[in-house]
This record gives sequence, C-alpha cells and structure tokens, in this order.
Amino acid sequence: MTRYVLHPACRVREESFGLLFYDLRGPRLLFAETGGLVSAERLRGGGAGTDDLCDRPEAVQGRVERLLQSLVQKGFLREQSVR
Repeated sequence: MTRYVLHPACRVREESFGLLFYDLRGPRLLFAETGGLVSAERLRGGGAGTDDLCDRPEAVQGRVERLLQSLVQKGFLREQSVR
C-alpha cells in the first residue's frame, strides 16, 4: 500500500473548491478541485492513501489516485510505502 504525504518544502490549505498547494522552492501554486475527497490535514499528518477511499465508487477512487500521482510528479507530494 502507498501513502501520499506533503513534501517538506510544500504547504497545503483547504479552500472552498478543494486544496491549494504552495511550493516554497518555487514559489509555485497549484489549485486542485478535490471537493472533500482529500483533506489537507491528512496530507500534513499521516498522509492520504487509496485505502481512505475504499467506501467510494471506483470512478472516484481512480480520479483521486490520478490526482495524487500528478501531485507526486509535480513535486507537491511524496510517496511512502506502508507495510
């Protein structure tokens, strides 16, 4: 299982549309229309993972997985393996 945590050089906050990411290395901003699917608190704390979405429809799970992977590629999140 993989968890996604906020990169140490990044900040995130919840907005009405979803999440706002700020990269201190850039500075860069990224607006992510997540609604209530992923919380800023989860990303700052223990991280978010696909197991958090097990009660959601498959289409929603896929959308969130793609979003998390995109945020990893852009450097806002890091992947952590969980055993």
